[in-house]
Amino acid sequence: MKRKIALAALAVGGMAVVLASPAAAQEVDAATYNKFVLDNLWVFIAGILVFLMQAGFGLVEAGLTRSKNVANIMAKNLADMVVGTLCFFGVGFGIAFGGGNKWFGDSLFFLSDANLLGADQSEGLTNGTLFFFQVVFAATAVTIASGAMAERTKFTTYLIFAAFMTAIIYPVVVHWTWGGGFIAELSIGDAVYSDFAGSTVVHSTGGWAALMGALLLGPRLGKYAKDGTQRALPGHNIVFTVIGVFILWFGWFGFNAGSELLADELVPFIAVNTLIAACGGAVGATVVIWAKSGVPDVAMIANGVLAGLVSITAGTGTMTPIGALITGFLGGCLVVVAVLFFDKIKIDDPVGAISVHGICGVWGTLAIGLFAKYDDAFLGREDAGLFYGGGIDQLLMQALFVVIVAAWVLTTTGILFSVLKATIGLRVSEEEELAGLDVMEHGGPGYHTESFGGVGGGGVPAGATMATRATADVDVSTTTPNVGAL
Repeated sequence: MKRKIALAALAVGGMAVVLASPAAAQEVDAATYNKFVLDNLWVFIAGILVFLMQAGFGLVEAGLTRSKNVANIMAKNLADMVVGTLCFFGVGFGIAFGGGNKWFGDSLFFLSDANLLGADQSEGLTNGTLFFFQVVFAATAVTIASGAMAERTKFTTYLIFAAFMTAIIYPVVVHWTWGGGFIAELSIGDAVYSDFAGSTVVHSTGGWAALMGALLLGPRLGKYAKDGTQRALPGHNIVFTVIGVFILWFGWFGFNAGSELLADELVPFIAVNTLIAACGGAVGATVVIWAKSGVPDVAMIANGVLAGLVSITAGTGTMTPIGALITGFLGGCLVVVAVLFFDKIKIDDPVGAISVHGICGVWGTLAIGLFAKYDDAFLGREDAGLFYGGGIDQLLMQALFVVIVAAWVLTTTGILFSVLKATIGLRVSEEEELAGLDVMEHGGPGYHTESFGGVGGGGVPAGATMATRATADVDVSTTTPNVGAL
């Protein structure tokens, strides 16, 4: 997101996009006022598209996990938006954009002094528009970890994590970058960091949190045999997964193109790069998984679409369409390798969140150092990429940016999860996990037993014992690893 626009928005204030009086509009010329209105309306609409992505995350995660946990999955996605909004409103927005020093902001808490109804209607975004657009990004960052921690995390523990993530951990990353803080002040030669819409700021931040959560939770029961053999714990609804991917893909046009923070000619250009990279990611994942397994696995192809989207999120304003295609394609290839790698080292990520968001977020951020052709209002120059004669400085700067964010998120989430594990606990009991989190955490199955007869998943007949549930829900097949997409 353009730093100069985001910082200017703090001084502008005012949710006057549609509520402005005619008298106020007369204070500036018609052309300036109309542009002001269009800019705010576009970013507001883009924020609505990003808000809809929560439904996509919920469907993808639900489809790639077992039916006995579907209500829990949906509860966590609801919590991501509700808890995330309230914590970002109370604390996170102020830390991210509230002035202060280069480390964290110190004002705008609870939107105090935000001047949401300011009278200046000449340029930039109102604080109302900026907050709305930023809060849905915060909810996205926290929901990424939900998938990696699925099917075994205590709901109360997850709520605490979501609160800390959206109040402190993620906002600090935003302040250091889009808020003009610590990272924004760094340079290597002529190179400064670039992350147009958040491959690292949003996606890798969520991905590193997901890694720490999955690592400290441990694998799901039945995922690995005593001899280390991997067992498939397949998701229950691939239709949910694919529909969820399409909803995410649709919302990503708001995610990336909205990050222009203006209604200008670059918006459709950014959308084109986003579309092409997603298709490239699908092709890359298809090629690799087909070669490795002998079949075009649908979940992994869905993974590839999301990998392409995450990969282009940082560089969507800097690359040509060919650069976007290459970035997306390599992201799709990389996600297959990453999913299989994490499964091999026994980090159980039911939906592939670490690979899609963490690993591909890193790749997309580094790709700017290779393929950046245009100035995206971060770079400050054209032809910054190595392949366009820009030298290695930009690649090194992007790598430094990645390392700093990874160190912050891994350290803070590691401490948070360790404290929670030592106190109230991270994980449900073995009995609760086998029975399913829907029944044990939320009081009832996500699906009615009338719709799903027999044992297992959400359909457990009346009178079924806990042992019956456990026997039915441990999948002991030893086919391909569980490779979800999120």
